[in-house]
Amino acid sequence: MFNFAAKSLLLWLVLSASVLASSDLFVPATSEQNAQVELFEFQSPELQKTAIELAKTLRCPQCQNQNLIESNSPIAKDLRLIVFEKINQGQSQQQVIDFMTARYGEFVLYKPSFRSSNALLWFAPFILLVLFVGLSIKRIKSPS
Repeated sequence: MFNFAAKSLLLWLVLSASVLASSDLFVPATSEQNAQVELFEFQSPELQKTAIELAKTLRCPQCQNQNLIESNSPIAKDLRLIVFEKINQGQSQQQVIDFMTARYGEFVLYKPSFRSSNALLWFAPFILLVLFVGLSIKRIKSPS
């Protein structure tokens, strides 16, 4: 009784589920990764504080709404380790940020820079608020 489209969709869903179940898309962090990040030794407490504060300003590429400190995903642990190593080697925060944005784009930043290419994202909330207030006032003033 199924038509061809329904059969095709059902087949696609079954095949997709089997592929996802067999692949390692979400691999847990290894104990080695955990040990490297948790037992990382800084040269000074100031460097540790700087690295942790910087990692809090960088977004996890996988989790999307967590910073590198909050996230326990393998990619976040790898990136946290990179941040820790670069700061420990004496690189500045801006050098680490430049490295991360070159590799992952501005998506990795919680506070992206203002440029003409993303101006609409910065101004859209204000534009929508002004439009909403203007249309609301017009609607209230006009007789029904």
